[in-house]
Amino acid sequence: MSDRRERQKQARAAAREAERKAAARREMRRRITVGLGLGASVALVLLMLGTFSSSDENDVPDALAAFRDQPTACDASTPDPVRSMEFQAPINQAIREDATVTATLVTSCGTIVVGLDNAEFPQTVNSFVFLARNGFYDGSAFHRIAPDFVIQGGDPTAAGTGGPGYTIPDEFPPAGFVYEEGVVAMANAGRGSTGSQFFIVSGGGAAALNPTFNLLGRVIDGFDVVERINEVPTRQQAGGRERSHPTESVYLESVTITVEP
Repeated sequence: MSDRRERQKQARAAAREAERKAAARREMRRRITVGLGLGASVALVLLMLGTFSSSDENDVPDALAAFRDQPTACDASTPDPVRSMEFQAPINQAIREDATVTATLVTSCGTIVVGLDNAEFPQTVNSFVFLARNGFYDGSAFHRIAPDFVIQGGDPTAAGTGGPGYTIPDEFPPAGFVYEEGVVAMANAGRGSTGSQFFIVSGGGAAALNPTFNLLGRVIDGFDVVERINEVPTRQQAGGRERSHPTESVYLESVTITVEP
């Protein structure tokens, strides 16, 4: 009976999150309409096509298309490709400091639940929640799987250089912080460059990282899925030394955000 109640609870949470995502998209379209004026219909159509492009296989970026040409890991099916989106800045999600915030990541290899640290890293969490509620991550690939180090995703282009169109402030952990197994943090290309890409620490190799990556939270359930992804076969990255390019594709199919209370 308890399992049934838990499934019902998860189904209700998923339904609420789907409605939040739909509402976020409606609000974005409303803001575009207001900003352009009702008379600028042609410009509105063009802008919306650029902001919310279709999922046509012919429109996906080259790097993502290459992932989609590979077998999908864990005998999973290939999801619809991520839709191209860009934003000027994340909208405030009005999450209370004392709220319990979780992100449920459904991947090709199973489900990972991450507890988000809104109290300590509010701007990082707000941005991630904003993007998740808009479906930004849905259908994207984990473009980097460095065994016993990190699994990395959140790039809609799958090239390792993509982002949401904006950056957020640095919210680094304190000096001496160790990126241990299960820690989830944001990737960057240096100070002031944090966008949408994130990584999950999958092994002890990340302990050598300097504390210069915004913290998002920690895996609270499904670390076995992280370990499963960690074992996906890889090859050397083009033009680099790291053996972290997966030869079987792992997708982030959806992200569901739960905020309590």
